[in-house]
Amino acid sequence: MLMEILLITWFSLTAASVGYVTYDLVTSTPEMKVMKWGWILVTLYTGIFGLAIYIISCREPAPNTHEKFIAPLWKQAVGSTIHCMAGDATGVIVVAFLTAALGLPMWLDSILEYLAGFVFGLFIFQALFMKDMLGGTYLAAVRKTWYPELMSMNFVMSGMIPVMIILMTNNMENMEISSLRFWGIMSLASLIGGCLAYPVNWWMVKNKLKHGMGTQRVLGKGGAVINKDEPSPAVMPGMNMASGATANVAIKNGHGQMTMPSSENINKKIMVAVLSLLFLVLGGAAAAHWGRYKMQPGHTSQPMKM
Repeated sequence: MLMEILLITWFSLTAASVGYVTYDLVTSTPEMKVMKWGWILVTLYTGIFGLAIYIISCREPAPNTHEKFIAPLWKQAVGSTIHCMAGDATGVIVVAFLTAALGLPMWLDSILEYLAGFVFGLFIFQALFMKDMLGGTYLAAVRKTWYPELMSMNFVMSGMIPVMIILMTNNMENMEISSLRFWGIMSLASLIGGCLAYPVNWWMVKNKLKHGMGTQRVLGKGGAVINKDEPSPAVMPGMNMASGATANVAIKNGHGQMTMPSSENINKKIMVAVLSLLFLVLGGAAAAHWGRYKMQPGHTSQPMKM
């Protein structure tokens, strides 16, 4: 009974958090359209934690200050992580719902979740929504974003898989989509996955392998300052420029500005890729040790291994 009360409280606070973030993004904060959807989705998955992160890293504190407010690298990395989570976690949660409804075993569920998260993240939230900023064509955007998306996905799933497998297979009720416990576990898994994905997103933004936190006035390349001598950039489709607010901008630093990787970065990229796979394997191993991959909804659970 106590768990149900806690979950009802959690989801009530989540609803209020989503409402606040949505209202603020619509009325005040000049965030890019794709990032508005990203913040709303991630707050839906992570509740008051998503709200807190939004307030300290993205919410415009005063009119015409968003560019300066989001300029620090750590905030740029937050934006990158939110963009990643919006696609990855959405794919994972949608498939988790479907596989649970169909009664599929957890090992198959995990594979399908990974594939769906990667597809949602790369082909929709990365390539489709960002193609104009990244080169103008969909295929060019896919080529430029597959590596960042793969790295993010591996770290996200290294956190989500063990949380879902261990907690759901420890109690049959946790596997029922009609139970608040199922959705509570999905929220916790999303939060853990996002935390593990943040460091690699920080590294990718710092090394210009991925965009950072953006704004309507700077088109996803945060850390800009007003410069009347520079021409204004083209507006991305789906964005509304603030009327005369910042007609001319110049990028002051490179945080969030994606560039094609140079040859000297190949070794670093390989090392990070290996590290991401190591984390994914460790997460899967933890799930196998303390959870039950073969279990499926409707089967009797066994005590969790210590």
